Amino acid sequence: MPDVEQCFDIVVVGGGMVGAAFAAAMSGKGLTIAVIEARELARGWPAGEIDLRVSALSRASQRILQRLGVWERIQVLGCSPYRQMHVWDAVGGGHIHFDSEAVGQADLGHIIENRVTQLALWEALEHLADIQLLCPAAIVDIDQGEPTSRVLLTDGRSIQARLVVGADGRDSLVRALAGIETEGWDYDQRAIVANVRPAEWHQETAWQRFLPTGPLALLPLADGRCSLVWSATHERATELMSMDDLSFSEALTDASEARLGRLALDGPRAAVPLRLQHAKQYVQTGLALIGDAAHAVHPLAGQGVNLGFLDAAELVAAIEYGRARGRNIAGLWTLRRYERARRGDNMLMLASMDAFKRLFGNDMQPLSALRSLGLQATDRVAPVKRHLMERALGIGVALPPLAAA
Repeated sequence: MPDVEQCFDIVVVGGGMVGAAFAAAMSGKGLTIAVIEARELARGWPAGEIDLRVSALSRASQRILQRLGVWERIQVLGCSPYRQMHVWDAVGGGHIHFDSEAVGQADLGHIIENRVTQLALWEALEHLADIQLLCPAAIVDIDQGEPTSRVLLTDGRSIQARLVVGADGRDSLVRALAGIETEGWDYDQRAIVANVRPAEWHQETAWQRFLPTGPLALLPLADGRCSLVWSATHERATELMSMDDLSFSEALTDASEARLGRLALDGPRAAVPLRLQHAKQYVQTGLALIGDAAHAVHPLAGQGVNLGFLDAAELVAAIEYGRARGRNIAGLWTLRRYERARRGDNMLMLASMDAFKRLFGNDMQPLSALRSLGLQATDRVAPVKRHLMERALGIGVALPPLAAA
């Protein structure tokens, strides 16, 4: 006899940071939840090894993780606060400095390996009785319907879901199967990621220099190293990736103006192609997209996963709001509340990061002089700087309950 299909209230496709956070936040509400994740989770790694994939988590993201009960575990596994930020322009020479003390905060955020955040969340999911983890597992098709959809897996199994949540990244199969189109463009850039060891202490400070070929960011790690995210044109990125370690270290030191002394490459390098991408819709009846499945942003501000966590928190809030009013969790009345709450804010962030990329990627003299003047003026006007930091920290802005102060 064929296996009887299991039926869940919510099936989350993608058990990465955003998908796992959403599932954890939905636990304990009287719903049955399945999480489908294709890759086996890394349970451990050699002491002193830092993964190439890190994120700069905001205060709002920290609050979400604290309320999900995983922040202490993340601190044990390893996270690095950054208390200041220096940003300067390679062409015009403008500079701006942010300091958490100016807004009475201990830090501006934390640099955390993606695998650390995912492991802490996954460990929490494993102890929740109303969540079933399907890993390793992957989907091949979704037969959308009402009141349930059928999710088909690669091993031949199928499960029923009232609501399918696509949290499966920027190349989302859920989005493709739902026929949801995206708008955007390639940046003709790649982000080179690596870990480097500076000759001088990083001062628990994030350093970012805007070069004509793309921004270079050095993010502080707890052991004194820095995580490098160097966005460059395809031509420049190819040149940098072809260098030996010594030549790359010298090029990096020069590109950073040796602000931290000589920078020595410490381990492998990887290069990731960059593009701006935004789903034309986030929801359909019985389906919702969150995180990179809904939007992909330029990494120059490190906002990608923070936007995803806010998506997760807002979708939770929309479902709770709908249930409190007797509405279907998978109906458009409920899901469009989530879409209205997030699509505009995400579009604004995507547009802002795109504008920054284009503004600082242009070395025309009048424009470089104007942007440097703007940086210098902003740096001197304390109330403006304070407002920018407070917005980044989620102070005095409207946030979903899971992320609010």
